[in-house]
Amino acid sequence: MNNTDSNALKLHGFNNLTKTLSFNMYDICYTKTAEDRKAYIEYIDEQYNAERLTQILTTVTEMIGANILNIAKQDYDPQGASVTILISEGAVPEIRHDEAKSASPGPIPEIILGHLDKSHITVHTYPEYHPYEGISTFRADIDVATCGEISPLKALNYLIHCFDADVMTLDYKVRGFARDIAGNKLFIDHPIDSIQNFIPEHIRMMYNMIDVNVYQENIFHTKCRLKQFDLDNYLFGYTQEELHKGEAKIIAKKVKKEMDEIFYGTVVREAMFNLED
Repeated sequence: MNNTDSNALKLHGFNNLTKTLSFNMYDICYTKTAEDRKAYIEYIDEQYNAERLTQILTTVTEMIGANILNIAKQDYDPQGASVTILISEGAVPEIRHDEAKSASPGPIPEIILGHLDKSHITVHTYPEYHPYEGISTFRADIDVATCGEISPLKALNYLIHCFDADVMTLDYKVRGFARDIAGNKLFIDHPIDSIQNFIPEHIRMMYNMIDVNVYQENIFHTKCRLKQFDLDNYLFGYTQEELHKGEAKIIAKKVKKEMDEIFYGTVVREAMFNLED
């Protein structure tokens, strides 16, 4: 490993640590009729079609300093899309080496950083709706796997802005090991206490967050639920002013129930009672 930076981590051979970020976002909407549900699904499929998702992942690739080897993309019938990008190590002109190893929150976007090897980025979308309750939910699963010094956490800030989620689940794991020049195993090469360390403060203030971390295994998990609730942000095709007050209250409880169940990962029975109170 040729590296002239005196502060760089000195390794025997090369850094083959594998770092994987899994980003799951959920957007929730209330649709009054079957026609509204169909229109919402069509809207989501247009906003997050395979071409748009490819643009997002291409930007992520540029941000973390990778070269694209291959792109596979597909729109599905009746809904949803997938994109997979294989990326590899390669020299990038005018690279800023001092930022290349950073896992701190990334820009939105514009800086090209670092080198990668044997890595990939994938996204899959899952628009769906309740058969009769009016709740529609859009889920996008993104995985960014890198090999080497750079962490995919660098792109987390950008991904959060791209999807503007009501609920997010974030998983980060460092696997494998590298050796220092004395032959000692290194199971992680950057400090981390929580994924929250890599989310800008103004974003953290918007969400309630829960961590479940297994430090000895270098596994980090963070769940996020939007704090503020404005029913107008969850109505598709109409506003709260067009609803009877009692109807608006019922819809709000249904939407909050959906958010709670996704956030806690379980059916929230209590929210099912007294919907008309």
